[in-house]
Parts: sequence; C-alpha cells; structure tokens
Amino acid sequence: MSEEQNEQVSETGIYCANCRYCVLFRKSSGVDGNQYLLRVKCAQEQWRKKLGEEKMYKYFTVARRTVEKCDDYKEMGDLRSFLKALRKSLPVRDEVYTIKK
Repeated sequence: MSEEQNEQVSETGIYCANCRYCVLFRKSSGVDGNQYLLRVKCAQEQWRKKLGEEKMYKYFTVARRTVEKCDDYKEMGDLRSFLKALRKSLPVRDEVYTIKK
C-alpha cells in the first residue's frame, strides 16, 4: 500500500468490500435447490470464527465490514467512489433469489 492509502486506511479501517479477495457467492436455500442467498467471504480466509470455522456474511452487510489491518489486502480502486456506488446498489435486506429454468 502507498503512504496515502495507509493514511486513509488508518482513519477509517480497511473496507473489506474494496479488496479483491472479498468474494460474492451463492448459498443454496430451500428444499429443491431452486433458491439461493447471496453471501460474501474472504478468499484468503481472514474472516474466522473463534473455533476456526470460516465466517460468511450476508451480502447486504458487505459495505459495513472493516478490519484494522490485513496483510492480504489488495485495493481494487478508489474507496470513496466505490463505497458510494456499492451502497446505492446493495439490497436493504437479505433476499431469496430463485433460479429460473
């Protein structure tokens, strides 16, 4: 990270959503497998529960996920404009999506 990025990060924390390792994926939901929920996880496995299990978060909360420091953080672009666009496009609650066949 550059010195400017370090200053920006130290003030606000690191927004995980702006990292290339923050991955969006589908999690199956429903009995027949035609429904799914959107979840995010860290591809570098930085999000862990106390017992070591990998932690996943609901997609609509991704803009709130921050950490103080992360050795694997790889910024994807300008933080301010990215977060502004992300917050406009995120759903307001957890939604169930249906696969159309």
